[in-house]
Amino acid sequence: MDSKGKQNTNSQDTANSENGIVQSSQPKPVPHVQMDAERLRTDSESSTDSLTRFVLPSLDGSPPKIVTMEEVSTMFKNLKNMELAHEIALNPDFKLQQYEPPLDSLEGRIKATVHKAFWDLLRQQLNRTPPSYDQAIRLLTEIKEYFPEILAPNNSRAIAHINSVLDETLIRQQAERGVLDFKVYANFVINILSRMCSPARDEAIAKLREMDDVVDTFQGILETMTLMKLDMANFLLAVARNDIAANSVEYEKQKFTNYLREFHGNVGFPATEDWLQRNRTTANNNDDTIYNAYMELIDWEAGTEFPEVLNIDKERFTGLGWRAKRLILCASLISIASSAPVLSQRRENRVKLAQQLDIILQDVKQEDQMGTAIKSCYEQIRSFVQDALAKEQLPALNEALTAQLKAQVLQLANKNSPVRSLMAKRLDEVVRVALRSNGSIPPPPSGFVDYQEELVAFIASFRRLVSYNHAVFGEYFMERLNKQNKLQADEGAKTGADDSGLGLDTSTSDTGTVKP
Repeated sequence: MDSKGKQNTNSQDTANSENGIVQSSQPKPVPHVQMDAERLRTDSESSTDSLTRFVLPSLDGSPPKIVTMEEVSTMFKNLKNMELAHEIALNPDFKLQQYEPPLDSLEGRIKATVHKAFWDLLRQQLNRTPPSYDQAIRLLTEIKEYFPEILAPNNSRAIAHINSVLDETLIRQQAERGVLDFKVYANFVINILSRMCSPARDEAIAKLREMDDVVDTFQGILETMTLMKLDMANFLLAVARNDIAANSVEYEKQKFTNYLREFHGNVGFPATEDWLQRNRTTANNNDDTIYNAYMELIDWEAGTEFPEVLNIDKERFTGLGWRAKRLILCASLISIASSAPVLSQRRENRVKLAQQLDIILQDVKQEDQMGTAIKSCYEQIRSFVQDALAKEQLPALNEALTAQLKAQVLQLANKNSPVRSLMAKRLDEVVRVALRSNGSIPPPPSGFVDYQEELVAFIASFRRLVSYNHAVFGEYFMERLNKQNKLQADEGAKTGADDSGLGLDTSTSDTGTVKP
């Protein structure tokens, strides 16, 4: 027996106030401790094994990837996946999720069955006379082994303290002497978890303290530790995020350069070329062309091939495009509704209606949803205005005004309607100003005041996406535009030379380009 074992054996009455572990000197019946061959394996059954898995969300429409904690750590230390680097750099909300197999799947059914068998057997062993602690000891040992995976690496003292308290030899000696109090160890683990968990887990810890049944308590402990393991995995992601964001642009740029070099410049991106060419300005100003091209991405025509080099962000640009459409519709609707003095002269009414319209439109992501949503918005506006007039004891809208309101609102289903076109132009202008500014976002234009928060969030997301992609592909875009400008100039010069023989004016316009 080691010195630790001797010390605990010789101490008849010891109490550690910090640990909450009390050894009683009163003799108890010697519990039955089963042999190894009779133990029920607890690895996956108790969910304390090192193979707790997480879902790496899909980046390109492919099925999500399932990864272990070890793979998560390695992934962030040696990041070689360009799509993952891109996603982490651009998406501040990107997080791992807890993996749970579907309940109706074979894996889900097996997991549920084995888990139930484990906890049922643990309860049976503890209810024996005398109790059998074999399964409980194995559980405490695995909980001890779990702690390093949910503690920061620099918490060596805390880990040493946990190891000393949850020492298997000590616990087994207590079981053999009949002084093991399983509930006390549960309280010790809960106290440790309460010190290390994030505020999001405080409620779960509080519920654990209120439990009386020791088996239910340990089951809750393991569920909480699994959630904390997810917290640690996302903490590792957050720590790595700054380094990834700082290096991902150069990483992607190098990847793209290597790709072009591998094909000796013979690879082409026709959709990208068409996209740039389509947005050329009459003055061949490269900067203006690129701004025009980026703005087209949030008003993309269905059926038009998306630029190949931006395909990784196609879904993201499409999502931003629908955010822009919803903003334009909201601004158009509130502008039309504000023709009623009860809204234009009552800001609180206008703000409340603006929020209701935003809720109605927030799930619109397809053209065929637009008409139905606009009709719902009309009904909401009509009802809201009538109620507001009634509260102030003012005359209700007459049939003529109601018909006029309905016609104006339903007209918004047409993209080219006057009010919608005006709001689209205003959004375009404010976004362009924001793209050219050094971080500041201009005040919201008329119609968008009541949607300022969403407008600012939209512009920030769009600017982040544009800036990142321009940092990666901007030099390539400029190179292609300069080449197009040169070809156009050469063709103009050739045409001029041919025409000069006919006595025509050979002067050409300036095709100078703006420095990137």
